[in-house]
Amino acid sequence: MTKLDEMTAYHAMIAFLEKYYRLTGSDEIGALLGSMQLLEDRKSVDPAIWNDWLEAVSSVRRKERIAS
Repeated sequence: MTKLDEMTAYHAMIAFLEKYYRLTGSDEIGALLGSMQLLEDRKSVDPAIWNDWLEAVSSVRRKERIAS
């Protein structure tokens, strides 16, 4: 299995959510996607989203180390 860096995984999550949004038209997912979009400086429209993402990545990495 290939490991992704945080930015690549973030883009993958956006692609997944965009597909889900196209299938469902969910307003909540649409709002989330709007907040997640990246500006030219590679920062998310809502900076808190990026910080939440990094916390989630860190949490998963800690769990992987425990499970390994």
